[in-house]
Amino acid sequence: MAMLILEDGTRFEGTLFGCRKAVGGEVVFMTGMSGYQELMTDPAYCGQIVCMTYPLIGNIGVNDLDFESGSAKLSAILVSELCDMPSNWQLKTPLEQYMEEQGVVGMHGVDTRALTRHLRKAGVQRGCIVEEEPADAAQLMAAAPAPALACTCDQPYEIPGEGGPVVAVLDLGMKRSLTAYLNKKGCTIRVYPASTPAQAILDAGCDGVLVSGGPGNPQDYPEITEAVRALMAARPTLGVDLGHLLMALAAGAKTERMLYGHHGSNQPVKDLARGTCAVTGQSHLYAVSGDGLPEGVTVSHINWNDRSIEGLRYAGLQAFSVQFTPAGLGGEFDTTYVFDQFMDMMKKGDEQNA
Repeated sequence: MAMLILEDGTRFEGTLFGCRKAVGGEVVFMTGMSGYQELMTDPAYCGQIVCMTYPLIGNIGVNDLDFESGSAKLSAILVSELCDMPSNWQLKTPLEQYMEEQGVVGMHGVDTRALTRHLRKAGVQRGCIVEEEPADAAQLMAAAPAPALACTCDQPYEIPGEGGPVVAVLDLGMKRSLTAYLNKKGCTIRVYPASTPAQAILDAGCDGVLVSGGPGNPQDYPEITEAVRALMAARPTLGVDLGHLLMALAAGAKTERMLYGHHGSNQPVKDLARGTCAVTGQSHLYAVSGDGLPEGVTVSHINWNDRSIEGLRYAGLQAFSVQFTPAGLGGEFDTTYVFDQFMDMMKKGDEQNA
């Protein structure tokens, strides 16, 4: 028998699976009914212990197609019921075997409903998973790796396109699926490590800049925020997830920690200009503060559940940003218009520079 110990002293019991070791991390809950493979490899979950609210996990195993990065990024996963007989035509590896190989801790038999209700009331907090009573649970939690930009690429690389504009991506922990739609539209994608200076990206040449999502508190990255500010002033720029938050900071807005954030594939977001509402995929614990937005920064999207800010426009700049992942798990075509608007912005930028 293992246990999850939260920093407020609350405990939840279960049985270990996958990699069996003590681990600490930030405990969040994910509300999607599917997508555990994408979640486990999403860099935005780096350093977190994720509680799955859907009761049965592992029924389709792991395949070769749905990875969002080259390895699992989260610290641990908590489930109510683990399926030990997966069945799917794309199945390559059972979930538990994949977790053993990746060093990811799992705990099943957890009362995930009670845990989720507790986090919704008390807020996200740090925790640790142990098999025996730890000598110092607080020390184990403190020693857990915090989310950071360790998920960025080591070197620049290119994904060739066919006749479309060149998009420079500042990789803060990019999901593989982020650039798929743009690449299908012919865009050449040039991906740069998060620490790349803005001038180096501009000197290499690009028609637009995409600032990706990733893990962590946006206020922890002031140097990257400065680079983002320079890129916004020089090229058509789109920010997504963490990129949205850094663009907001670069424009003088403030960000704040949410009580339990948005994690899942079913977050409703309203586009105020279009008057439409889309189901979106999200994974963040921080949001733009609605208090005292700078002049020229206007809200374009809001979350229809809690009315938090989900998108911004920046007057005087060819730039906009969204908190959600366009064309994400909520449906392939629900929010691809965001990328279409970005491509139109790059086209207009080319015409102005011609």
